[in-house]
Amino acid sequence: MVLGQQTAPVTEPSKGVYQYRKASYDGIGKTYMGREISQVMGHLGAAWLNRPEREQEERTDLLLEAINLKPTDVVADVGAGTGYFTFLMAPKVPKGKVLAVDIEPEMINDLNQTRKKTGLTNVQAVLGTITDPKLPANGVDLAILIDAYHEFSHPREMMTNIVRALRPGGRVVLVEYRAEDPNVPIKPHHKMSIAQATKEMKAVGLSLKSVYNKLPQQHVMIFQK
Repeated sequence: MVLGQQTAPVTEPSKGVYQYRKASYDGIGKTYMGREISQVMGHLGAAWLNRPEREQEERTDLLLEAINLKPTDVVADVGAGTGYFTFLMAPKVPKGKVLAVDIEPEMINDLNQTRKKTGLTNVQAVLGTITDPKLPANGVDLAILIDAYHEFSHPREMMTNIVRALRPGGRVVLVEYRAEDPNVPIKPHHKMSIAQATKEMKAVGLSLKSVYNKLPQQHVMIFQK
């Protein structure tokens, strides 16, 4: 399966999916299933994504273990940014590949530059849109969204298209800062609770299978088609 071999993506939600109100200081004023969507941290925040202390602060090594990749997996890193986690996953799937999806051309440029520097041939940068990650239909074993889902301006459309890309038994991994913990020093709209995430994933046909809570500040929520 290659990019482009996909059925028509979902671009418009059913009527009434989103509501609108005055924006909070870290939100956009658009709500989905009771949650106000957060503002986006774009390419201007790239340095924060690649900060040297990130591995220790977020224990990305434990996250890599938790998702249990197989060598043949096709992984979609949706909201990949500069590809920090993309390039950690790629060596784990030597017979598969990582599709690094972002909606900002600047991030895609960063991804391609890093791919050339590392020499990893199983990484493919994909320029998506706010409604469609441009993934191949029935071509992805695992889609991972690291601190990205809460920023999606069109979460229903994006997740519907991600689910269409999953193979039978495919997984979606949401990594989000824990909204249940007031001690996690992140803006409120940039966190998510297990209950809220489960409700939103159920709306697109995904069920919560497990939660990995050994990271210092984040939930790792694993959903399945």
